[in-house]
Amino acid sequence: MLNSSGWQYPSFENVETFVNRLARAGIIWRNSNQNALFYDPPRGISLRSAQRNFLRCTGVTQNTVRQIERARYAARLLRQGVSISDTVFQAGFFDQAHLTRSVKHLIGDTPGRLLRGEEQLSFLYNTEPTD
Repeated sequence: MLNSSGWQYPSFENVETFVNRLARAGIIWRNSNQNALFYDPPRGISLRSAQRNFLRCTGVTQNTVRQIERARYAARLLRQGVSISDTVFQAGFFDQAHLTRSVKHLIGDTPGRLLRGEEQLSFLYNTEPTD
């Protein structure tokens, strides 16, 4: 029960609606400075204060978000048919082992399976670019 009303547990099909409902109810919120803190250098506050604010707003560090975004980018490249070696270079990984560890840990599948387009059991990640 939230705010004296019954809420349905979210599923994969209705999670977006659930999150929107939480936002409308004021239970979750987005800091308008969040993207600015991540993408732009902070103005008027120290770098360390900006990092702490980002962690407090998102629950993860800026470095973690960068790693996730890089793994998502690599997954998009692989699904588009870009070779593993080209993906290593384009996504900024050190070598193929680095790519494999990162993608397997953060995406849940190996680069080879993504490249071959093999279906995985879970689609808990979204590799579509966000605007």
